[in-house]
Amino acid sequence: MNLSPLQKARYEYSPKLPGMLRGGIAEICVKEGAQTASVADQDKIKALFPNTYGKKEITFVKGQNTAEAKKQVVGVILSGGQAPGGHNVITGLYDALKAANKDNVLYGFKGGPDGLLKDDYVVFDDAFIDAYRNTGGFDIIGSGRTKLETKEQFAVVAENAKKNGLTAIVIIGGDDSNTNAATLAEYMAANNTGVQVIGCPKTIDGDLKNEDIEASFGFDTATKTYSELIGNIERDANSAKKYWHFVKVMGRSASHVALECALETQPNICLIGEEVAAKKMSLAQITNYIADSVEKRAANGDNFGVAIIPEGIVEFVPEFSKLIAEINELLAGSKTDEFNALPSWDAKYNFIKAGLTAESFGVFDILPQGIQQQLFLERDPHGNVQVSLIESEKLFSEMVKEELAKRKAAGTYKGKFGAQHHFFGYEGRCAFPSNFDADYCYSLGYNAFMLISYGYTGYLSKVSNISKPADEWVAGGMPITKMMNMERRNGEDKPVIRKALVELDGKPFKFFEANRDKWAVETCFTYPGAIQYYGPTEVCDITTKTLALEQN
Repeated sequence: MNLSPLQKARYEYSPKLPGMLRGGIAEICVKEGAQTASVADQDKIKALFPNTYGKKEITFVKGQNTAEAKKQVVGVILSGGQAPGGHNVITGLYDALKAANKDNVLYGFKGGPDGLLKDDYVVFDDAFIDAYRNTGGFDIIGSGRTKLETKEQFAVVAENAKKNGLTAIVIIGGDDSNTNAATLAEYMAANNTGVQVIGCPKTIDGDLKNEDIEASFGFDTATKTYSELIGNIERDANSAKKYWHFVKVMGRSASHVALECALETQPNICLIGEEVAAKKMSLAQITNYIADSVEKRAANGDNFGVAIIPEGIVEFVPEFSKLIAEINELLAGSKTDEFNALPSWDAKYNFIKAGLTAESFGVFDILPQGIQQQLFLERDPHGNVQVSLIESEKLFSEMVKEELAKRKAAGTYKGKFGAQHHFFGYEGRCAFPSNFDADYCYSLGYNAFMLISYGYTGYLSKVSNISKPADEWVAGGMPITKMMNMERRNGEDKPVIRKALVELDGKPFKFFEANRDKWAVETCFTYPGAIQYYGPTEVCDITTKTLALEQN
């Protein structure tokens, strides 16, 4: 294999562990905390998880290891979308297993949950693991989005675990994957299988966090990667001085990525979906908000700028959400085939007009035709509009263009407006992990083994105090049920981990809110540059602006 110089150097990087996990497995003991309760719907969650609910939070501390000495055979999967650092969770888990007992075994199940169901795995050894240390991606064993949620699936997993002699399963994933980890742990406990289940918090979207989980892994690297690219675009915009760049970034259900990138780069505009929803902003109001910035900057001779748009922004616009709901109803069942059979867009347009309420059609009708057509692209497996396919960056640039044309006709706007469009998504999901994510993920994996060795199940590997240097980090675990509530999913009430949205009274948003009016008019761009791996600690080991503001 031909390796780049950076790849060779990253293989040799030694991730930093929290202080209490240093010095050897024999010197790590457990301190138990208070019993826990779910964030809401306590009675319902408790009834669904009688064997794993209400367990105590735990912290690892220095002291004599009192865990039962036995051979551990652990299976691990990567679940859901990629996030930088996943490989290091696995390498940390592997190193801890081998440090405890060289005869311990780690199975990597391929393709996510499907690997557990199909009994498709590799057995890791030193050479296999060493080829993936401190690297990005999930290619070590691949990932998948199959959900483990039925008793039939659990029975298959239990049978395959028994066949391979597994003592534990580690699920590395986001909120849905860790919800599945909790339900699988409950099944394993209820059926006395002897198989423990541990989760690790992953998602670049940043929406798996709470008072215990300060950050999900991958968020640091992904936002630094996007911010570097946005900073490059800002520098170009400030050089050419002739384009407005509309940049869409990942984050369908929450706007953490957009907010972090804004804090890093100080663009002229950044939309926050949670604020749009709270203020019930219409498409016209959002359009005017951006157009106001364009007009004010043009008055200063600045016919350029940068706007950051979160991927899921349209779902936060009440009138747009209503439109999508009506479209889903309009095309329910066989009506999709009827619509697709129509011979022209004009015929389809009339079909849509006849099927929508006047209010929703009014919203539909102001959309550029390209966006109108995107709303009727291939449906998801549930027959719904695939909102992620909507090019919202182009939607708003087109609507701003039309609004500016009206203002020019009225004589209030005399500038020039040209737009460029970008979507940063895949660029950040498999990047070389930052030192922070390399350290954090390795710690999560090492810590997951400690939870297994002490017999815990239905727990999430937890590393906190992570805005401080790594030797001050605190390792431990929390019951996954603590994060759960009941939500309506596909017509049923189901226990799920509550998604963390951007808090409008939180410090990161408040800092952004206090500065954005200035950024909207003046050119205040900042240029984060590339992720640094070697050099001063204050350059290489910095955390995100979000985490720094939240914790300090």
